[in-house]
Amino acid sequence: MKIRRPSQAGMFYAGNPEDLKKQIEECFLHKFGPGKIPKVAEDGPRKIIGLVCPHAGYIYSGPIAAHAYYRLAIDGKPETFVIMGPNHMGYGSAIALMNEGVWRTPLGDIEIDYGTASKILRASELIDIDDTAHKYEHSIEVQLPFLQYLYGSEFKFVPIAFLMQDIESCREVGKALAKALEGRNAVIIASTDMTHYEPHERASRKDRLALNAIEKMNEEEFYSTVESYRISACGYGPVIALIVASKLLGAKKAEILCYKTSGDIVGDYSSVVGYASACFTR
Repeated sequence: MKIRRPSQAGMFYAGNPEDLKKQIEECFLHKFGPGKIPKVAEDGPRKIIGLVCPHAGYIYSGPIAAHAYYRLAIDGKPETFVIMGPNHMGYGSAIALMNEGVWRTPLGDIEIDYGTASKILRASELIDIDDTAHKYEHSIEVQLPFLQYLYGSEFKFVPIAFLMQDIESCREVGKALAKALEGRNAVIIASTDMTHYEPHERASRKDRLALNAIEKMNEEEFYSTVESYRISACGYGPVIALIVASKLLGAKKAEILCYKTSGDIVGDYSSVVGYASACFTR
């Protein structure tokens, strides 16, 4: 069996189980987090189709991500997740999926959903099977401990890494996801940070324009805003795919749950990274 071992344990998040659980709880209880520990609603309404989550170290973006995972917990229990993130490292295929094996974190192993991965691959000619794209990439990995904190190992997932993020390719991925997930108890997660290394005021102003387009569920406006204002959101492609898939799967509303910058966290506003969480619901 293939085991994708953690590349960020002990760096982006705590490296042992007890410290990691405590760190996640601190994210929920943080002044910029939801303010309380979530309790999973076993019979929740399951209206969430997708989430946008940041992927920096937990001390920076964890409280913002916690808003999305808090909302997910009270919505119920998905069976499978598709987690899409940008490929920061540059290894592997342009759009790369891992279709079998497990991903290991300090909280245990999570099985890749082979059946769902196969359906996605059949629905798209762009997506390749390529494990190397995932070996060192953090954008998907950092989402998993939050899910394990909520659901243990009672879920499966499919990871997709985007090196290519043009709008048409991302639209095709979104359509493939919608086809593969139709009628499934599934949630799509798009992992992205927003503006990188600009002054707080400028970063916030630019990011709000992009977030407004997400709330409108308008992938064309989102892409053109990112391009026109040179917004250095690293995972804009996964967000486009999420918007497209969510609309096809019946989303009626997109809501920005939280937006902060690293300046809000550490107090240095001279050069910040923006973090946002969002929720798409039926």
